[in-house]
Amino acid sequence: MNGREELKARIDELSDTAIRFVVRMVDSLSSPPTSTIKDPNAWISRTPEWVEYFGLALSVHHGTTNDALGLNGFETAFGNACESVGWIVEWAESLTHRFSDLTVIDDIGKSRRLSLKSTAAQNISTRTAHISKLTEAAWIQDARSANARRERTLALFREYTDAVDSIIMLRAFKKKNEMPNRYQLLEIPTEIFDSLQTATTAQFSSDGPRVFCSYRDNEQAAQISLDRSDAKITVSLISLEACTINAEWELTQNQA
Repeated sequence: MNGREELKARIDELSDTAIRFVVRMVDSLSSPPTSTIKDPNAWISRTPEWVEYFGLALSVHHGTTNDALGLNGFETAFGNACESVGWIVEWAESLTHRFSDLTVIDDIGKSRRLSLKSTAAQNISTRTAHISKLTEAAWIQDARSANARRERTLALFREYTDAVDSIIMLRAFKKKNEMPNRYQLLEIPTEIFDSLQTATTAQFSSDGPRVFCSYRDNEQAAQISLDRSDAKITVSLISLEACTINAEWELTQNQA
């Protein structure tokens, strides 16, 4: 029995209510978002089937809601898309794998430790990206001197870059009170943080220091902020030129 025959057999066993639900899902799948591969050489988007699968996951999501796909849904859709093209997905256990969410081993055997982020903030920039919380850092509120802030920050980012190869971010572009009209899948290399190790103590003199990271030819590729009020690390002004835009999906209002 092939896949289509198996699907038909399973549908025959469903109740009338379940059939109506399936019909709604099929309607969503029959008009998937328009996908655009932005970088055909990137490890994710070089596999068109991955891009198609993820677009279908967006269709199913918006078949039931106008809300943007959140982080939990993104994690599930991302992992499922990877498995659909035969990649190995190893989910991290929070107690033993700090910072990374999963490891993906692709079709050529390359292993990547990833942190997944998502945003549906208003007025998302087309030039820079923003991570409101890279990670928690409870010590920020107790680090009172510039030297202490510098040492703790540099140690944290050494640990972070040892654990994470890149950050995969799903950005949902939307107008206020409307469903997203576009999704973008962005990859941020953690090497962007390497220059922090040469930051001076003077750069940590304020209670909430903001330190720019240089990457390749960009002296201000990203800005690291220590947020004392929420005890977290924020990354802002991440230059998209330092990142990889894998793919984008355009949606229409009638897809929800």
